[in-house]
Amino acid sequence: MKQVVQNYKSGELAVLDVPVPGCKPGGVLVRSAFSLISTGTELMKVSEAGMSMLGKARSRPDQVAKVMQSVATNGVPATYRKVMGKLDSYTPLGYSLSGVVEQVGAGVDDVKVGDLVACAGNEHALHAELNWVPKNLYARVPDGLAPRHAAFGTVGSIALQGVRQGEPQLGEVALVIGLGLIGQLVVQLLAASGVRVVGADPDPARCELAERLGAQAAGDPASAAVESAVAELTGGHGVDQVYLAAGGGSNQPVELAARLCRDRGRVVDIGKCRLDLPWNAYCEKELDVRFSRSYGPGRYDPEYELEGRDYPIGYVRWTERRNLACFLDLLARGSVDVEPLTSHVAEFDDAVETYQRLKDGELKAVAVLFRYPRRGGEAEVPAKAPAVAVPAVDVKPAPVRAARTPVRLAFVGAGNYATSMLLPHLAQRHGVELSTVVTTTALSAANAQRKFGFAEATTDLDAVLGDKSIDAVFVVTRHSSHAELTRRALLAGKTVFVEKPLALTEDELAGVLAAVEESGNDRLQVGFNRRFSPLLREARQRLGTRTGPANLRYLVNAGPLQHGSWYLQQGTEGSRFAGEGGHFIDTASWLLDADPVSVYAVATSGNEDLQVVLRYPDGSTATISYVTTGPAGFPKETLDLVADGRALRLDDFVRAAVYDGRRKRWVSSRLPKARDKGQSAELAAFVKAVRTGEPMPVPLQSLVATTAATLAVQAGLSGGAPVTLARSR
Repeated sequence: MKQVVQNYKSGELAVLDVPVPGCKPGGVLVRSAFSLISTGTELMKVSEAGMSMLGKARSRPDQVAKVMQSVATNGVPATYRKVMGKLDSYTPLGYSLSGVVEQVGAGVDDVKVGDLVACAGNEHALHAELNWVPKNLYARVPDGLAPRHAAFGTVGSIALQGVRQGEPQLGEVALVIGLGLIGQLVVQLLAASGVRVVGADPDPARCELAERLGAQAAGDPASAAVESAVAELTGGHGVDQVYLAAGGGSNQPVELAARLCRDRGRVVDIGKCRLDLPWNAYCEKELDVRFSRSYGPGRYDPEYELEGRDYPIGYVRWTERRNLACFLDLLARGSVDVEPLTSHVAEFDDAVETYQRLKDGELKAVAVLFRYPRRGGEAEVPAKAPAVAVPAVDVKPAPVRAARTPVRLAFVGAGNYATSMLLPHLAQRHGVELSTVVTTTALSAANAQRKFGFAEATTDLDAVLGDKSIDAVFVVTRHSSHAELTRRALLAGKTVFVEKPLALTEDELAGVLAAVEESGNDRLQVGFNRRFSPLLREARQRLGTRTGPANLRYLVNAGPLQHGSWYLQQGTEGSRFAGEGGHFIDTASWLLDADPVSVYAVATSGNEDLQVVLRYPDGSTATISYVTTGPAGFPKETLDLVADGRALRLDDFVRAAVYDGRRKRWVSSRLPKARDKGQSAELAAFVKAVRTGEPMPVPLQSLVATTAATLAVQAGLSGGAPVTLARSR
């Protein structure tokens, strides 16, 4: 098997062929799926190995003291031979991974061959294809948790133990100094515990990431921003806890901790930073300084780690193994999100190059994963969820009441999209009456009423749903509320127009369809407007009927989001692609006249730029490139479809062309300001269906299939393999 090693004397890094470890009693043999590079601890070790002997001595005074003791005991020659022999040997790297149990040793009965486990320990969870891991240093991964996320288990346990040492309580305020990998996890764990968090780090990108992941504020510790945020959140008293997650030789973290901590507050050292405590500052406030020992109780105890002797839970509630299992559970339940921390995924064979790029600063990363090669014919990881169900729509609709004329509409939500892209098309439409607008704040409802002429403005949703005179309800709120509001409106017997996405999870989608079945009301439209674009519809007609499979390419230049956008709240509102990816999947499926049968997705750093490949029943494929890093002047959406020797091209809903053979058969252009993505035509079709009782503009099964495919993108990113879209019964 292969393993990453380092020679501490020369600094050489290598991937060596080494013997496969045996499966001893009391542990399991694990084949690695993903292992995590600690960009703090491991890079410090790699950097030290590249130093001169004097540099090594200065960086590790503790080891120098041991050498001097050995000299006094054994003499210089013997000590020299011993030290040089130890330095000139290969040592392993790594301590956090996920993998599949390949063999179970005697005395182990809590896992079986084929189970996915997370493993810990700098002697047992190494960057190697196979590791023997003792019982107390692994934990079974909960169903549905991606192997790449489970590989964070050990560093998550370190962060979790640090938080436990701080004893946070609901409503307290904490300061996290150092927003590297551990610091980012501490921020999320504290936020999940009901603690308001301020972060401090000189890197603006890390500060922004911390705010996305739950920090109330984050900034450079040398600026006044951090001190101002602490003063505002604590009324000037100072934070209840400070978590030192920084490294390096500066004493600034402990000095900042003393300045911003309240009287008798707690300071917890998690990282390896300089600790020259300013005596007066710490004494005057009587600060409680605590240390967090790695993953938790049991660490460095050979009887616990190697012999498997557990501590009674009544005496030691959170051992290192229980911390590991707890963190995995938090990941599985979505309380902590490690995907935004994954800056890079490297192939295991590229380990040496990856370390070098990190050391040289070429690769800027919070967390880097190694992905291990698959064995022939074997899935890369065990498939916890090999398919995403596409619920079958089998409902006997209740008789549709003929709607009155004019059609009376209610809006739930009056944000930017509703007021700029929907209401202007409805406000002057003949046969439409804007009855009621519902918002969570009175002023936004009043503004929408004044601007668009709603008869009423309210914050009472129940009153609207109970108003029998209202024919249809538009749900135009934040993404996390779409499914529940749609479900309630369907149960109330309303025709519903909900902006994308329909749902953010499979459970939410199932809830909507349960409401359809319970009520017999399938009158639902999702705001997939691009299929209604006049330019695209004409281009499709000009292309004609195809007989063979097609290849479709869709490039979406989404661009960056402004700081503070609620789209960045991925923990509650889903990813950007989850929010708007349905637009592009629906457009592809409409052009190909079918629903996809599988989805494969890969992501770049940060999981924002995606490549999504959809496969269709007749062999057609659609590739959606969703990028957030493109130039502002480049068109937002370009699409090409090739089939049967013909091609269709769409340039940002401004220009379209159809090619046949060597010539353009048709081309049409619009003024850029006249770009029409189909909202007006979509709303006209929806209003007509409400007024006449005719079928909805898009079949419900198509809306469900598009939503399931969008959800499958996240499942595909997590599992690293294609996801089958299985229609359930």
